[in-house]
Amino acid sequence: MSEEKHIPSGYKPSPLGPIPEDWEVKKLGEVCAFLRTNTLSRNQLNDVNGDIQNIHYGDVLVKYPSIIDVQKQSIPFINSEDYKESMIDFIEDGDIVLADTAEDETVGKACEIANIGSEKILSGLHTMLIRPQKGLFSPCFLGYQVNSVSYRKQLQALIQGIKVCSLGKQAIANTYFAVPPFPEQHRIVSVLSLWDTAIEKQTQLVEKLTLRKRGLMQQLLTGKKRLKGFNEKWKEVRLGKIGKFVGGCVFSENEQGGQTGLPFYKVSDMNLPGNESKMTIANNYVTTEQIDRLGYLVIDEEAIIFAKVGAAIALERKRYAKNFIIDNNMLAFIPNEDIWYMKYWFDSIRLSKYIQVGALPSYNASDLSTIKLYIPSRKEQNAIASVLVNADKEIEMANKKLASLQEEKKGLMQVLLTGERRMII
Repeated sequence: MSEEKHIPSGYKPSPLGPIPEDWEVKKLGEVCAFLRTNTLSRNQLNDVNGDIQNIHYGDVLVKYPSIIDVQKQSIPFINSEDYKESMIDFIEDGDIVLADTAEDETVGKACEIANIGSEKILSGLHTMLIRPQKGLFSPCFLGYQVNSVSYRKQLQALIQGIKVCSLGKQAIANTYFAVPPFPEQHRIVSVLSLWDTAIEKQTQLVEKLTLRKRGLMQQLLTGKKRLKGFNEKWKEVRLGKIGKFVGGCVFSENEQGGQTGLPFYKVSDMNLPGNESKMTIANNYVTTEQIDRLGYLVIDEEAIIFAKVGAAIALERKRYAKNFIIDNNMLAFIPNEDIWYMKYWFDSIRLSKYIQVGALPSYNASDLSTIKLYIPSRKEQNAIASVLVNADKEIEMANKKLASLQEEKKGLMQVLLTGERRMII
């Protein structure tokens, strides 16, 4: 049976699947040119001042949206001593900057540059600078298209490497994308830009709430600001006097796994979605029989856990946990005080100044036990923790709305940029 019989009326076959009859399919290398980029590292850039700005691949991967409005986004400057006159391929409006290297499958994320004005901007380390032919695309259309689900599916098949993922220039040149008539491009951009505006506003709200919480922590956890009804003097204590540190244990690989028993938390588990503040998910679980046989301690009290050895300690991540086992690269602190007050206190300080220098950076529980702090009464701890918990709930709700807007935009991109849903007047 011919495949064309499955194509809806008004559509035609293409290398990308059915597309509207008045759309075209373009190969990127036939309608775009690749320009020169530089290899400046992050330490050759600064966020303060300079004559020339530089787009770093790390910012493309994690910071910038599909469209970079130069007048709104913060782009670092090249240190004057590191700029060379040979760096001459300045970015123009409509150019695409694509990150060709990443540690995961986010490689290939790209941004279209808009509203440059009089700024001078270069494309930096691990990027491709792609310039489309003039007049083929409505402003911002290509930026959305190269970040669409259908286009990124092509890129997934082209990724090279395991620990470090990369994309080659020739592979990118041979990718395809669908192109509607110019007026429809413009209407698609108009719709998607509305979602971008909503996402930007929601992102700003999340940042505002996060800064507000940070300010509350600074004021409330130091006693600079007191909640109404509290005026008792805070007492000075050492951390080891108001709780205890507990180390982790070791299980062989064949003793880990499954989804039953107690969670066996590792440093990597702190990155799992849902574990941002409270640990609830683990990649590995162990049974009580295994724990008893090896004589390990189950931490069934409320505790704060964090990495105690290796590069991860510099990230300063601390989490709440209960009823768990930790591996020997982690430490748990079990407080005698209000658990959430102590969690926020841990969040507010930098443990990194207590790092022991050696083959690997590490913490020693006895050193951490000597840390001095001032704490209020248990009742005031409860009140402070309640304020900060509510602040966290506001941030969580704002983040959920942001995620919802991002998913809605992703769905719109899928149907609008493939022609599944038409924008015809």
